[in-house]
Amino acid sequence: MAVTKRKRRGGPAFQAKKLKRNEKDAKPPAKPSDVAEEAEEEERDRIPGPVCKGKWKNKERILIFSSRGINFRTRHLMQDLRMLMPHSKADTKMDRKDKLFVINEVCEMKNCNKCIYFEAKKKQDLYMWLSNSPHGPSAKFLVQNIHTLAELKMTGNCLKGSRPLLSFDPAFGELPHFALLKELLIQIFSTPRYHPKSQPFVDHVFTFTILDNRIWFRNFQIIEEDAALVEIGPRFVLNLIKIFQGSFGGPTLYENPHYQSPNMHRRVIRSITAAKYREKQQVRDVQKLRKKEPKTILPHDPTADVFVTPAEEKPIEIQWVKPEPKVDLKARKKRIYKRQRKMKQKMNSGHAK
Repeated sequence: MAVTKRKRRGGPAFQAKKLKRNEKDAKPPAKPSDVAEEAEEEERDRIPGPVCKGKWKNKERILIFSSRGINFRTRHLMQDLRMLMPHSKADTKMDRKDKLFVINEVCEMKNCNKCIYFEAKKKQDLYMWLSNSPHGPSAKFLVQNIHTLAELKMTGNCLKGSRPLLSFDPAFGELPHFALLKELLIQIFSTPRYHPKSQPFVDHVFTFTILDNRIWFRNFQIIEEDAALVEIGPRFVLNLIKIFQGSFGGPTLYENPHYQSPNMHRRVIRSITAAKYREKQQVRDVQKLRKKEPKTILPHDPTADVFVTPAEEKPIEIQWVKPEPKVDLKARKKRIYKRQRKMKQKMNSGHAK
């Protein structure tokens, strides 16, 4: 290898550079007005930075997935929630034979501290678990009246990844179990500020309303002009079953006394229809028995004809003259038409000869 000589600091090139720098420094100081103008020009030419300059501190991540056996409506609802929540993650469907405690390990593997798990049973009942993994608490709901984004076709719209406002019914502050659910819903559905996948805009609102001992979820767009609300979707109703101390299990903190299982509800409906059928059958049996009974002949009551007044007898008129026959105009027209047609046929046959 060829040995290269190192330039010495005392060389002529180094001294020339030093001289140039000294010449620049020797220039007179610029006026404050010139400095302000240069700063303005630099400000104009500067490319604006990103809107969001803050630091992402709230590291909430939500795992949204389901068990096997869900129908198409549940799958679309799950996709809508993932689209509305940019801080969510997806996973493959879990086998129904696995125990629910396995979900805590899945959350740990996915680096998630909250979970929304959809559990399907009998291919017609849907349950939703909201859990704070791995320490709890967790709540189990029955999901009813599901309407997805594609199904509703509402006029509302919002930016994908934008942060929502959360609106809660005043009844959430009245009872302790509703206050616990409110805190759980806030931590799950609120998009963290400065999240990398979120947009720094607030243009829609999630509303949680308590009615008929159920939580009604709605999603509305906020219109800038007059702050009116237009529904976007999806919409569903959560019927609370139990609140557990741990994640997907543990001691029961609250049990809903108004909850009726879907099996019991279907059983009540079947019993009502069966009772109606039995009642109709009993009425038919009674009618058949009445028909078979011998009719009782009542004796003639002589006082029954006391208030019967005989009708006035009209004089009988004997018609001696035969009435004139009615002229049937339709038959007369048909006869005339037949005659004309025969005459035309004769005329045509004569010309042909």
